[in-house]
Amino acid sequence: MNIEFCLPVYNEEKILRNNAVKLLNYCLSQKFKFNWKIVLIINGSNDNSAVIGRELSKDYPEKIKLFVIKKVGKGNALKTYCAGSQSDIILYMDIDLAVSFDNIYNLISLILNKDYDLVIGSRMLPASRIRRSFLRELSSQGYNFLARMILGNKFSDLQCGFKAVKTSIFKKIVPNIKDGEWFFDTELVVFADFFKYKIEEAPVDWEENRYDERKSKINVFKNSLKFVFYLFKLRVRLKNKKPLA
Repeated sequence: MNIEFCLPVYNEEKILRNNAVKLLNYCLSQKFKFNWKIVLIINGSNDNSAVIGRELSKDYPEKIKLFVIKKVGKGNALKTYCAGSQSDIILYMDIDLAVSFDNIYNLISLILNKDYDLVIGSRMLPASRIRRSFLRELSSQGYNFLARMILGNKFSDLQCGFKAVKTSIFKKIVPNIKDGEWFFDTELVVFADFFKYKIEEAPVDWEENRYDERKSKINVFKNSLKFVFYLFKLRVRLKNKKPLA
């Protein structure tokens, strides 16, 4: 069993080395009973992220892999890399490591032991623990409510950047995903559900890990309006889409 921990990276020179090593040390300490590797997917960065990633892959060649694409976007990063991945499971997370490492095995075990195809880390379940600003909490709750109303889905948290998926299933879903940036998460879950794959949500411990010099990549108000527009477009696409045979 081969599992890859994929971290999309866009202009994160300030935290890349430290956070990659944190994840590495955690995984080494767990003595997982499966083969694993950390994949740094540098996308469109114009800072030193690629240089740092290259250094990390040379320092830890057995456990850290570097993959660089010119296109900007989390969705583009994951779609491009995973198309050629030979792993059995991909677990992706944001490089700011907002989700606790303790939740990593929770997601993986649901695939390994209960044969789920996709497991979604959720910040909205009763057992979830979150620490973030009121504004971000409000916008996230609002978005997920609208998504349920517009698309008719039952999921509590479409946009959490912490998910595990069987690579073979991911490759089947990807051709249907048009977005190359943050709406990618919603499309992945919605199409997995549309094609009747087995999906589970798992509570996570999530904290807004922002350091002073780093601003969020998402403008809350601008992207909220854009995402609502995307939800309506996705609804139309689903009406014209045929389920898998």
